Amino acid sequence: MADITGGCLCGRVRYTLTGDAAFSGLCHCRNCQRYTGSSFEAVVAYPSDAVSIQGELKRYQDTGDSGKPVYRNFCPNCGSGIMAEAEVLPGLKIILAGGFDDTSVYQPTLEIYCSSAQPWVHAGGDRQQFPKMPG
Repeated sequence: MADITGGCLCGRVRYTLTGDAAFSGLCHCRNCQRYTGSSFEAVVAYPSDAVSIQGELKRYQDTGDSGKPVYRNFCPNCGSGIMAEAEVLPGLKIILAGGFDDTSVYQPTLEIYCSSAQPWVHAGGDRQQFPKMPG
């Protein structure tokens, strides 16, 4: 697969994703809804060594719905969410797909925390759906 590039709204943070993703999906947990200010978070997870980030990030430690820490990284200038690191997913960086330069490469394959999905959201598609984080 070709490298994926992306960045924040103001352009101070840029990234490159190399190789194949571990997974891609939509997270409907309430914390992701609050973080994005939207109904879900569209993400792609890559092995940590496949993610190259240029620019400064600010970090916020969230206690995810799993009860374990989720470190949310964002641009300190424009506030765009860039990446998360979740203790329940060691060795992976979770990249927010909305920042991709070419969003057409994003193909979600699963949805998690569907039990807290907004009742008016029907994302459609043939994806595995889980009420919480799959075990």
